This record gives sequence, C-alpha cells and structure tokens, in this order.
Amino acid sequence: MKDKFVSILIPAFNEEKRIGNTLKPLIDSDLIDEIIVIDDGSLDHTAKKARDYGVIVSRLEKNMGKGWALQHGIKQAKGNIIGFLDGDVEESSIEIEKLIQPIIDEQCDVTIAKFPPSTKKGGFGFVKKLAQKGIYFYTKKQISSSLSGQRVFKREVLENIGFPIGGYGVEVDMTIDILKKGYKISEVPVNMKHAETGRDLEGFKHRGKQFLDIFYVLLKRLVRRK
Repeated sequence: MKDKFVSILIPAFNEEKRIGNTLKPLIDSDLIDEIIVIDDGSLDHTAKKARDYGVIVSRLEKNMGKGWALQHGIKQAKGNIIGFLDGDVEESSIEIEKLIQPIIDEQCDVTIAKFPPSTKKGGFGFVKKLAQKGIYFYTKKQISSSLSGQRVFKREVLENIGFPIGGYGVEVDMTIDILKKGYKISEVPVNMKHAETGRDLEGFKHRGKQFLDIFYVLLKRLVRRK
C-alpha cells in the first residue's frame, strides 16, 4: 500500500437515481484509491447501481442510520486517510479532492466542506445556529460548516474519538470530540451541491428532526459533565 491511501465512504439510502452520478467523477480521480458505498437498507436499487460502477458495495439489510453505516464502512476501509461523502452530491462529488489534498499535505487533521449559499429557500437557520453555538459552548471554537457531512480525516482521528451511532447529531458530536482532543480542523470552500429541503411540510419535518437530534447530543454532553 502506498504511503497515503485514500478511502472514500458513501453511506446511501434510496439513492438509485443519484448514486451513479456521484460515483462517475470519483472513479477517475488520481487522489482516491478506494470507494465504498454502504447501502443502508435501501428499498430501491441503490446497491445494484453502485456495483455497476465497480466500487465496493456493502449492504445493510435494514436502515440503521448514517452513523452506523459509516462505522461499518470504517471497519472495511484500508485507507490511512478516510473521507465521508453523501450519495446525493452527484457530479459535484469530485470537489472532495479539495478536502483530500490538505490532509495529504499534512496541513490539518480534518477537513470539512464549506458549501456555497443555498439556491433554495429552506428553514430559518435554527438548526445551523444550534449546531454552531453548541460546538462553541463545548470547545470555544467557531465552526461555520458544522452540519456538513462531506469530511476527510486522518484515520487516527476516527480511531481516537467516540464515534456516534445514529441521528442527525452525528457531525456535531464528532466535531466536538475532534476539537476537544486537540486535532486541527480546516473548513474548505467547495462548489458542491446536494438535494435541498424546501419550506414544505417534509422540509420542516426533516429540520425538526435535525434540531431535536442535535439538541439531544448537546444535552447528553451537558448531563455527562455534571
């Protein structure tokens, strides 16, 4: 194995329409050595579509949640550099190279994708503010892209933090652990896109679940401190 071996983990649930477009640019990347799609109990043909691109596919028989799927992928990954990528970013997936290079160059321990401003009216910023303020409360560090799931890590970081299992609080919980252990995080501007939720009932339900999951993560940490 070469000195810097990069594994990209893509947890996916019912992404048959987008997973192919997400994988296409990654396959030819000179920076990426291994791609693992973790099909998190999809009810569609996500796993079959991914296999058509010749990547490693690991299927969970039932939907276990993003955190569980990522843990499953980490155990399989060979890389000493490991990236997380959502299955719905489509062709903009190649932007993850901007997150990989600083890790290869030893500029930091973790990179987080900083997305451009949303093109669609979504929520009112409550979830984002809760995440940012929660991270600052526990670490006194400002992380503006605290909800971004597009991240790249030195493997040692993932092995030295308490990895959360499920819910939408995964990224916030991880970020707090990473900062408290003294690792350096860099936020990297990218031209990525993903499926955005709007100001409809489903969008508000999604953001409500996000808010509650993050609030639970932050509250649980507060209880443990007392």
